Amino acid sequence: MPESLALPNDFEWGFATAAYQIEGAVKEGGRGPSIWDTYCHLEPSRTNGANGDVACDHYHRYDEDFDLLTKYGAKAYRFSLSWSRIIPLGGRLDPVNEEGIEFYSKLIDALLRRGITPWVTLYHWDLPQALHDRYGGWLNVEEVQLDFERYARLCFERFGDRVQNWITINEPWIQAIYGYATGSNAPGRSSINKHSTEGNTATEPWLAGKAQIMSHARAVAVYSRDFRPSQKGQIGISLNGDYYEPWDSNEPRDKEAAERRMEFHIGWFANPIFLKKDYPESMKKQLGERLPALTPADFAILNAGETDFYGMNYYTSQFARHLDGPVPETDYLGAIHEHQENKDGSPVGEESGLAWLRSCPDMFRKHLARVYGLYGKPIYITENGCPCPGEENMTCEEAVNDPFRIRYFDSHLDSISKAITQDGVVVKGYFAWALLDNLEWSDGYGPRFGVTFTDYTTLKRTPKKSALVLKDMFAARQRVKVAA
Repeated sequence: MPESLALPNDFEWGFATAAYQIEGAVKEGGRGPSIWDTYCHLEPSRTNGANGDVACDHYHRYDEDFDLLTKYGAKAYRFSLSWSRIIPLGGRLDPVNEEGIEFYSKLIDALLRRGITPWVTLYHWDLPQALHDRYGGWLNVEEVQLDFERYARLCFERFGDRVQNWITINEPWIQAIYGYATGSNAPGRSSINKHSTEGNTATEPWLAGKAQIMSHARAVAVYSRDFRPSQKGQIGISLNGDYYEPWDSNEPRDKEAAERRMEFHIGWFANPIFLKKDYPESMKKQLGERLPALTPADFAILNAGETDFYGMNYYTSQFARHLDGPVPETDYLGAIHEHQENKDGSPVGEESGLAWLRSCPDMFRKHLARVYGLYGKPIYITENGCPCPGEENMTCEEAVNDPFRIRYFDSHLDSISKAITQDGVVVKGYFAWALLDNLEWSDGYGPRFGVTFTDYTTLKRTPKKSALVLKDMFAARQRVKVAA
């Protein structure tokens, strides 16, 4: 294998999951309901009739699942904690659920016994329902950041002796936009979604965004001041974001649209968090007073701690075409149209099992270079994966043969190698999404992202070929010395 396709010998890799998508046991062990419990039980269903009541039953089967990690050769595992399993009512003055603490403590110990490094995400979309009921959850910027700070501190206190890798929030863009603009995710608030009965798409997502920025900042400040010196760990955030190229490469307005889209997607969060700067100018210009200001007091908190790494969730890329005419108040994309083909009709990439996800490894490399160039932090790929074409309709025997997923992983790992060796990007780890087929949020149990087939009737796990091939992919790349 050429040196340009090598990975550092200390490159960390493994698999990723999220609590609500796999745990189940939603009414066991003292857990309180989250906004996803409520959303999944709305009538008529907003999730194709699916819910996380049982999911993959990981709550009772985590030892079995961790044996799979060992079988697959993984040295790291990224998972999230359920806030409402630890503090059922969520608030800073509410009781702690010791049974929930004990569950995650046993889970962490089970990983360590197997020589697997735990990577813990504090928040993966499942806000305690009690906080949403009490004060509006992410819409109450001042209250929720204080409750998140207490939750984060508790986790650092109870688990930080064994956990050295923390992610505060997973994909705040998704939480803000899908939760409060389109209403297609919990809590389902929107003024443009016919199924939503509450919400204001023009204002609420921007409030939810600021609430998450400040919640992250408070958690980082607490960790930096009170825990990092003794625990010697690191803390970051996982941001999603596609890479965009102009629909018409000869049209300056499309070039501007592509950059503006990435500012609305990533700069919204990354500018304040990593650069300690205000929102991108494009956002302030379009949104005006609807974008809640970051005050001197906010920047004092943002400056009180250092975010150590950029967690990148990457799946696909798109083309951006400028929007002519007036921009609706409900626009959240940055006054652009998104396309999967450019002006010449060339597709952005090979189709997967989901309409929105194309395999675009070359644009992934550009994405890595852009993010590292802007923010200068070490990057961990905290999610990357895909469902195969037609996989949701396959039997287990058919689905375990997944050449599309293998090609996807292989080509994206090549892009990481090239970004490191040729572009000078610092990429330190990779987590394939996902360890198991699981509840894919509003899509229910249709799309299968897992490297392990889950039979949702019997809950039997069956490894797919991709799970066993990934170890060889990394071994081959890490045997090659990276060029100096």
